[in-house]
Amino acid sequence: MLPIAMLTGASIYLIYYILPEPIHRVGPFLSGAVSILQPLLIFSMLFLTFCRIEPKDLKPHRWHWWLLFIQGGLFSALGLLALWGIKAFPGDFHDKVVLIESAMLCLICPTATAAAVVTGKLGGDVAGITTYTVLINLVTAVLVPLIVPLLHPMDGMDFWTAFSMIVAKIFPLLILPCLAAWLVRYLAPRIHRKLLNFPDLAFYLWAIALTLAITVTTKSIVHSAMSPRLLMLIGLISLICCAFQFVAGRFVGSRYRPRTYSQVVEERGKEIRKITAGQALGQKNTVFAIWMGYTFMTPETAIVGGLYSIWHNLYNSHQLRNAGK
Repeated sequence: MLPIAMLTGASIYLIYYILPEPIHRVGPFLSGAVSILQPLLIFSMLFLTFCRIEPKDLKPHRWHWWLLFIQGGLFSALGLLALWGIKAFPGDFHDKVVLIESAMLCLICPTATAAAVVTGKLGGDVAGITTYTVLINLVTAVLVPLIVPLLHPMDGMDFWTAFSMIVAKIFPLLILPCLAAWLVRYLAPRIHRKLLNFPDLAFYLWAIALTLAITVTTKSIVHSAMSPRLLMLIGLISLICCAFQFVAGRFVGSRYRPRTYSQVVEERGKEIRKITAGQALGQKNTVFAIWMGYTFMTPETAIVGGLYSIWHNLYNSHQLRNAGK
C-alpha cells in the first residue's frame, strides 16, 4: 500500500509537469485543494486513533524521557555547532550550515500523526506513542524558538512569537482531534461504537495523505534551484538521520517494559516496546519539518522533510510486509 501510494504521488506530479502549459493554469487551484485536504485527512486519522484510546492510558513512560533527551540534545548540539561555524567562517559556511540545519530538522521534527496508525498495525503500544507525540510537540515548541533565532536573527521574531506560531500549527491537528474523540466517546457512545468497527480506516486515510505528501515532495525536488551535489548530500543526511533514529528508538524501547502490557509474556513485551519507541523516534511529521525549514531556517532545508518522508515510509512498508499486514 505505501509504495503504491508513493509511486502514485510522484507519478501524479510528473505527469502534470509534462502536460501542455495551458493545463498548468489549474496549478494554484490544485495546490489550494491539497493544502485543505491534507489537514482534514490528518485530523480524521488522529480522531479515529484517539477514539480507540482510553484517556487513562495516555501517561508518560520512562522511555519517553530518553527519546526526548536524544531529540532535544542532538538538536541543541548541532545548533551550537552551526552557530560556531557561522561565526568562525562568515560567508564561507553556507552549504555546511544547510546540511547541519537539515540534520537538525530531521532530529527535532515531532513524531508523525500517522505513527500511531502504523504502530497499531505493527502491534505496538498506540497509547504510548500518542503520549510521546504530544510531549515531543511541546518540546519542539520550546526548543526551536530558543535555538533557531541564534542562527537566523529576524526582526519581530522573538521567542514568544515563534512559540505561538508553532503552537498554532500544532493545536488544530493534535489537540482538537483528541478533544473531539473524547467528546464522542462520552456524549455519543453509539457513534463511538460504530467508529470502532472500522479499524483500518485510519490507515487508508494515511495512504491518501501520503500520496499527496509525495506529490508535494516531487514538486519541490523538480523545482529546486539547489545544485545536484547539495541535493544528494541533503538526501544522504536525511537517510542517515532516519536510520539512526529508528535504531536508537528500538534500542531505548528494548530497555523498558510498557505499563499497559504488564501481563504480556516477556518476549512479546520486548517487541511491543521496541516497535513503539522505534516508530516514536523514527517516523516524522515531515510536513511540519518542511514548514519549519522555510519559516525558521535556511530555505533550502525545507526539502529535507520531503526526502525523509521517502525513507521512513519505505522502512514502514518493509516492516508492515514482514508483519504480514
